[in-house]
Amino acid sequence: MAREDFRFGFRLRVRWGECDAQGIVFNAQYMNFIEVAQAEYFRDLGLRLYGDELRERFDLATVKSTLEYMAPARVDDMLDILVRVSHIGRTSIVFNTEMYHIGAKKPCNRAEVIYANFDADTGAARPIPDDLRRLIGAYEATRADMATMDG
Repeated sequence: MAREDFRFGFRLRVRWGECDAQGIVFNAQYMNFIEVAQAEYFRDLGLRLYGDELRERFDLATVKSTLEYMAPARVDDMLDILVRVSHIGRTSIVFNTEMYHIGAKKPCNRAEVIYANFDADTGAARPIPDDLRRLIGAYEATRADMATMDG
């Protein structure tokens, strides 16, 4: 994907606790970075992803995650994490992320994560709400140039 394919970006500084003894980000931490950026994506939509009101009808469980590591991120690096929704199915939603060191042309990490909307009480999948489908669709249709970020 090209940077211009992403509507949303979030800047994050790598902290020591996210790294191994060599100061390189531990591989599992990238999923935490993705989670933070996705919560900010929804905040940009005017929604609190982990708020009780939204979770009553939209609560995500990870179904599949695929991460590619192209270059290490290290303690104190600043990363631009780009997020987009590439597909919304009946009960699932697919997020793509790319992480870039500030000023880099190529990503250091790329991921695709598939989630199912589910009812936490029953464990059953449930449809993505139509209002969210429309909101995300309209948001994603308005591409922004994420080549540079302020923050």
